[in-house]
Amino acid sequence: MSMPGDVLLEVQGLRKLFPTKSGLFGRHATVHAVDGVSFWVREGETLGLVGESGCGKSTTGKLILRLLDPTAGQVTWRGKRIDQLSRGDMRPVRRELQAVFQDPYSSLNPRMRAQDIVVEPLRNYEPLSAADGRARAAELFERVGLRPDQLVKYPYEFSGGQRQRLGIARALAVKPRLIVCDEPVSALDVSVQAQVINLLMDLQAEFNLSYLFIAHDLAVVEHISHRVAVMYLGKIVEIAPKRTIFAAPRHPYTEALLEAVPVPDPTVRKQRRVLGGDVPSPIDPPAGCRFHTRCPYAEERCRHEEPLLQEVAPGQWVACHLRGPAGTA
Repeated sequence: MSMPGDVLLEVQGLRKLFPTKSGLFGRHATVHAVDGVSFWVREGETLGLVGESGCGKSTTGKLILRLLDPTAGQVTWRGKRIDQLSRGDMRPVRRELQAVFQDPYSSLNPRMRAQDIVVEPLRNYEPLSAADGRARAAELFERVGLRPDQLVKYPYEFSGGQRQRLGIARALAVKPRLIVCDEPVSALDVSVQAQVINLLMDLQAEFNLSYLFIAHDLAVVEHISHRVAVMYLGKIVEIAPKRTIFAAPRHPYTEALLEAVPVPDPTVRKQRRVLGGDVPSPIDPPAGCRFHTRCPYAEERCRHEEPLLQEVAPGQWVACHLRGPAGTA
């Protein structure tokens, strides 16, 4: 992929294989969780990463954060490879890479007060007095829409939306440059989802943050993202600017995802293409194009030859034999 000059994060051929046992007799097998993923994120940009449950979205985020070590591939941060760094060398990078997790309750220490939860990451990098810590926590609370009197509360005393705001404040404490948002609103009510998404967008504009926004809700992704990457069974099948993805998708899987999005108008009848079959097992992914077992357009070539991710239009990359540069539109 040709990249612009303001790229913060670059991922090339990223793979993560998990050894496991399967079957009645516990035979050794390998789960292909992430299998050759490549993309980049620019400064101040939100890249939405979407796909069905189990496609490898969250694992990709953990590999970037080095919560998991990759089996193969490269993760480059601001021009420097970080996928092979030791824990000590990775320490200063972690200050620039933060995360907001799906479940705001399980990601917070229930035995710590909110003030300490927010300030703890900052204390890992610089000395901080109690007064300075409280002042910094109060400042972050105000910025994410929490009250100063809530500094002394424990996580169980907050609502779900407030806990996610607390998680965002914790991520902001060390002034990161990129935040991996792993399904940050999927556990919240719809009205609260909108508030948190708008907060994330406001923070991005104020601090020039970059986001890798992992989600399965396409409506949310459309609202917050600049570009969208679509994953299927461990691989990216399409990447394009948001408007291009939603107006002119090229991969059959992307088309099916968009057709499944409900239209909030009872007078509009929408034709939906129902995908046949189930998602294949990541333990034994199909040969050729991984989507061919469910694709209504699959040909013999699709069953044997794996398609490459190719640029089919300016900024739009698709892995499909039939929709590539030489294929049909």
